[in-house]
Amino acid sequence: MKLRTAVAVAMAASIATFTTSANAADISGAGATFPYPIYAKWADAYKKETGIGLNYQSIGSGGGIKQIQAKTVTFGASDMPLQAADLEKYGLVQFPTVLGGDVPVANLDGVKAGELHLDGKTLGKIFLGDIKRWDDAAIKKLNPQVMLPAQPIVVVHRSDGSGTTFIWTDYLSKVSPDWKAKVGASTAVEWPVGVGAKGNAGIAQNVMNTKGAIGYVEYAYAKQNSMMTIDMVNHDGKTVAPSAAAFAAAAAGADWIGTPGFSVILTDQPGAEAWPIAGATFILMHKQPRDPALAAEALKFFAWAYAKGGTMAADLDYVPMPAAVAAAVEAMWSRDIRDSSGKPLYAPSK
Repeated sequence: MKLRTAVAVAMAASIATFTTSANAADISGAGATFPYPIYAKWADAYKKETGIGLNYQSIGSGGGIKQIQAKTVTFGASDMPLQAADLEKYGLVQFPTVLGGDVPVANLDGVKAGELHLDGKTLGKIFLGDIKRWDDAAIKKLNPQVMLPAQPIVVVHRSDGSGTTFIWTDYLSKVSPDWKAKVGASTAVEWPVGVGAKGNAGIAQNVMNTKGAIGYVEYAYAKQNSMMTIDMVNHDGKTVAPSAAAFAAAAAGADWIGTPGFSVILTDQPGAEAWPIAGATFILMHKQPRDPALAAEALKFFAWAYAKGGTMAADLDYVPMPAAVAAAVEAMWSRDIRDSSGKPLYAPSK
């Protein structure tokens, strides 16, 4: 099955824009597939308004981190925030752009989105390979009203370095001691079972093409492709469905401004309405960029996105950053990102 939805159309159009109309004046970036739908939408609107294009390579967070460290792009993008020591080591700054959520998706005949519920312990056992069939007693206990097929479970996971994988494995490490001990949390792990696919789009395609499959994608990919999503039992023991409101609830107590590098991790947060596998996506830039002019253009783009991109983000079920966080980010830009003479590349609007 091919991707046939609005996200696929937007991606196809964006790929053409990013690759065929890129020129020396365009901003270059690379990294996470998690925010790709919204970056594509922002880029299209921004180019229409300003004439400045964005050449963004959706290659996964691991690739984005490597490219910004190597100074081959103006900015890198990652769903795994770097810690203060790593930011200092590579001379980088980091800031969040939007919030979203990883969601488990499956392909089961006769089961619709939201009809199946799982808790973290059971999800961990599925991805460890300890639970091998959909009619396993542990799944049936959580879903007594669902007609579960006597079908093998096919786990689909990322094959590339991925911030989506970091959010997913960070959550599993918090709710499953076995997962934490045997696999752990990272952008790339040694998967105990399953088949690999590249990018959120790759996992979506594999799950839609494989009966009995389960995987994980950023919510925009699941919703726009009408995939079967699985509701989750959260930290407070409440069953919640993935939604922008549930992602926002996970971030309700986040101390963005007080955390170095804005490095907030939102998995398994308390709150009756909180989605347990939520996270922000981040931009990485050099404090002293190789090309100050392009870096300044990138900062203008993200300032525009904070100011005007919220509705577009919400339309794709991302959660815009609060205004206070955006203001703190812009203040950090003006303080920390400078050219070789020490001149700030960005002046926040008053």
